[in-house]
Amino acid sequence: MPMPPPPDFASLSLAEIARLAEENRLPPVDSWNPAHCGDSEMRIAVDGTWFHQGSPITRPAMVRLFSTILRREPDGGFVLVTPVEKLDIDVEDAPFVAVELKADGSGEAMRLAFRLNTGDVLTAGADHALRFDAREDGPRPYLHVRQGLEALISRSVYYELAQLALANGAELPGVWSEGVFFPLATAA
Repeated sequence: MPMPPPPDFASLSLAEIARLAEENRLPPVDSWNPAHCGDSEMRIAVDGTWFHQGSPITRPAMVRLFSTILRREPDGGFVLVTPVEKLDIDVEDAPFVAVELKADGSGEAMRLAFRLNTGDVLTAGADHALRFDAREDGPRPYLHVRQGLEALISRSVYYELAQLALANGAELPGVWSEGVFFPLATAA
Protein backbone atom coordinates (compact mmCIF):
# COMPACT_ATOMS: atom_id res chain seq x y z
CA MET A 1 0.00 0.00 0.00
CA PRO A 2 1.61 3.32 -1.03
CA MET A 3 2.15 5.95 1.63
CA PRO A 4 -0.03 9.04 1.16
CA PRO A 5 1.74 12.35 0.53
CA PRO A 6 2.20 14.51 3.61
CA PRO A 7 -0.40 17.24 4.19
CA ASP A 8 0.35 20.91 3.50
CA PHE A 9 1.89 21.97 6.83
CA ALA A 10 1.16 25.67 6.38
CA SER A 11 -2.58 25.06 6.08
CA LEU A 12 -2.83 22.90 9.23
CA SER A 13 -3.88 24.18 12.63
CA LEU A 14 -1.87 23.04 15.65
CA ALA A 15 -4.83 20.88 16.70
CA GLU A 16 -4.74 19.15 13.31
CA ILE A 17 -0.96 18.72 13.62
CA ALA A 18 -1.39 17.12 17.05
CA ARG A 19 -4.06 14.77 15.65
CA LEU A 20 -1.84 13.76 12.73
CA ALA A 21 1.11 13.14 15.04
CA GLU A 22 -1.08 10.96 17.28
CA GLU A 23 -2.34 8.99 14.28
CA ASN A 24 1.18 8.34 13.01
CA ARG A 25 1.48 4.61 13.57
CA LEU A 26 4.98 3.28 13.07
CA PRO A 27 6.13 -0.32 12.74
CA PRO A 28 7.28 -1.86 16.05
CA VAL A 29 10.98 -1.78 15.05
CA ASP A 30 12.11 -1.97 18.69
CA SER A 31 10.53 -5.40 19.04
CA TRP A 32 12.16 -6.79 15.90
CA ASN A 33 15.48 -8.57 16.49
CA PRO A 34 16.57 -10.21 13.24
CA ALA A 35 20.14 -11.19 12.47
CA HIS A 36 22.44 -8.48 11.12
CA CYS A 37 22.62 -8.91 7.33
CA GLY A 38 25.26 -6.33 6.37
CA ASP A 39 25.31 -2.85 4.92
CA SER A 40 22.32 -1.25 3.18
CA GLU A 41 24.65 0.86 1.00
CA MET A 42 22.51 3.77 2.10
CA ARG A 43 23.47 7.10 3.64
CA ILE A 44 21.60 10.06 5.07
CA ALA A 45 23.50 13.30 4.41
CA VAL A 46 23.61 16.18 6.88
CA ASP A 47 21.00 18.04 4.80
CA GLY A 48 18.57 15.10 5.13
CA THR A 49 19.07 13.72 1.61
CA TRP A 50 18.92 9.93 1.46
CA PHE A 51 21.33 8.12 -0.87
CA HIS A 52 21.56 4.55 -2.12
CA GLN A 53 24.83 3.41 -3.68
CA GLY A 54 25.88 7.06 -4.00
CA SER A 55 22.76 8.27 -5.82
CA PRO A 56 20.06 10.37 -4.15
CA ILE A 57 16.71 8.73 -3.51
CA THR A 58 14.42 11.16 -5.29
CA ARG A 59 11.05 9.60 -4.49
CA PRO A 60 9.72 11.19 -1.27
CA ALA A 61 7.44 8.19 -0.65
CA MET A 62 10.48 5.88 -0.60
CA VAL A 63 12.30 8.12 1.88
CA ARG A 64 9.19 8.23 4.10
CA LEU A 65 8.89 4.45 3.93
CA PHE A 66 12.55 3.83 4.82
CA SER A 67 12.33 6.38 7.65
CA THR A 68 9.64 4.27 9.33
CA ILE A 69 11.99 1.28 9.68
CA LEU A 70 14.99 3.31 10.90
CA ARG A 71 16.27 2.46 14.36
CA ARG A 72 19.09 3.68 16.60
CA GLU A 73 21.13 0.86 18.14
CA PRO A 74 22.51 0.86 21.71
CA ASP A 75 26.03 1.41 20.31
CA GLY A 76 24.85 4.65 18.63
CA GLY A 77 24.75 3.22 15.11
CA PHE A 78 21.74 3.29 12.82
CA VAL A 79 20.01 0.38 11.08
CA LEU A 80 17.10 -0.28 8.80
CA VAL A 81 15.19 -3.16 10.37
CA THR A 82 12.36 -5.45 9.34
CA PRO A 83 11.15 -8.63 11.04
CA VAL A 84 13.63 -10.66 8.95
CA GLU A 85 16.70 -8.46 8.33
CA LYS A 86 18.80 -5.68 9.80
CA LEU A 87 21.09 -3.51 7.66
CA ASP A 88 23.48 -0.73 8.64
CA ILE A 89 22.85 2.78 7.31
CA ASP A 90 25.30 5.69 7.55
CA VAL A 91 23.93 8.88 9.08
CA GLU A 92 26.16 11.97 8.80
CA ASP A 93 24.48 13.95 11.59
CA ALA A 94 20.81 13.36 12.43
CA PRO A 95 18.52 11.15 10.35
CA PHE A 96 15.82 13.81 10.04
CA VAL A 97 15.74 17.56 9.40
CA ALA A 98 13.11 19.90 10.84
CA VAL A 99 12.27 22.08 7.84
CA GLU A 100 9.24 24.04 8.97
CA LEU A 101 7.95 25.57 12.23
CA LYS A 102 4.52 26.69 13.32
CA ALA A 103 4.08 28.54 16.63
CA ASP A 104 0.84 29.16 18.50
CA GLY A 105 0.29 31.08 21.73
CA SER A 106 2.86 32.91 23.80
CA GLY A 107 4.90 32.48 26.95
CA GLU A 108 4.30 29.26 28.85
CA ALA A 109 1.19 28.57 26.74
CA MET A 110 3.19 28.47 23.49
CA ARG A 111 3.15 25.36 21.33
CA LEU A 112 5.75 24.72 18.64
CA ALA A 113 5.03 22.25 15.86
CA PHE A 114 7.64 21.08 13.38
CA ARG A 115 7.42 19.43 9.97
CA LEU A 116 10.29 17.08 9.16
CA ASN A 117 11.82 16.47 5.75
CA THR A 118 9.98 13.12 5.74
CA GLY A 119 6.59 14.82 6.14
CA ASP A 120 6.22 13.78 9.78
CA VAL A 121 4.83 16.40 12.16
CA LEU A 122 5.75 16.75 15.84
CA THR A 123 4.98 19.16 18.66
CA ALA A 124 7.93 20.01 20.89
CA GLY A 125 7.41 19.13 24.54
CA ALA A 126 8.34 16.52 27.11
CA ASP A 127 8.27 13.68 24.53
CA HIS A 128 9.90 15.72 21.76
CA ALA A 129 12.53 17.81 23.52
CA LEU A 130 14.60 20.52 21.90
CA ARG A 131 18.32 20.59 22.63
CA PHE A 132 21.06 22.91 21.53
CA ASP A 133 24.53 21.48 21.10
CA ALA A 134 27.23 24.17 21.48
CA ARG A 135 29.94 23.82 18.85
CA GLU A 136 32.86 25.94 17.69
CA ASP A 137 30.97 26.95 14.55
CA GLY A 138 27.84 27.85 16.53
CA PRO A 139 24.93 26.02 18.13
CA ARG A 140 23.43 22.92 16.52
CA PRO A 141 19.72 22.65 17.40
CA TYR A 142 18.00 19.26 17.52
CA LEU A 143 14.50 17.94 18.11
CA HIS A 144 13.98 14.48 19.62
CA VAL A 145 11.83 12.46 17.22
CA ARG A 146 11.59 8.96 18.73
CA GLN A 147 13.68 6.33 20.50
CA GLY A 148 17.08 7.99 20.13
CA LEU A 149 16.37 9.47 16.70
CA GLU A 150 16.66 13.22 16.28
CA ALA A 151 16.03 15.89 13.68
CA LEU A 152 18.59 18.58 13.01
CA ILE A 153 16.70 21.86 12.96
CA SER A 154 17.37 23.65 9.67
CA ARG A 155 19.07 27.03 9.80
CA SER A 156 15.95 28.96 8.74
CA VAL A 157 13.84 27.22 11.41
CA TYR A 158 16.56 27.87 14.00
CA TYR A 159 16.41 31.58 13.16
CA GLU A 160 12.65 31.50 13.75
CA LEU A 161 13.24 29.82 17.13
CA ALA A 162 15.89 32.38 18.04
CA GLN A 163 13.50 35.21 17.17
CA LEU A 164 10.81 33.66 19.40
CA ALA A 165 13.34 33.17 22.20
CA LEU A 166 14.51 36.77 22.12
CA ALA A 167 10.94 38.06 22.00
CA ASN A 168 9.91 36.24 25.19
CA GLY A 169 11.96 38.61 27.34
CA ALA A 170 13.35 35.94 29.67
CA GLU A 171 16.77 36.40 31.22
CA LEU A 172 17.90 33.17 29.58
CA PRO A 173 16.74 33.15 25.93
CA GLY A 174 14.59 30.15 25.19
CA VAL A 175 11.22 28.95 23.99
CA TRP A 176 8.23 27.27 25.60
CA SER A 177 6.24 24.43 24.10
CA GLU A 178 3.64 22.21 25.75
CA GLY A 179 4.58 23.71 29.15
CA VAL A 180 8.30 22.90 28.85
CA PHE A 181 10.99 25.60 28.65
CA PHE A 182 13.88 24.97 26.27
CA PRO A 183 16.84 27.34 26.73
CA LEU A 184 18.71 28.16 23.53
CA ALA A 185 21.99 28.15 25.45
CA THR A 186 23.28 27.04 28.82
CA ALA A 187 23.43 29.57 31.63
CA ALA A 188 26.86 31.11 32.15
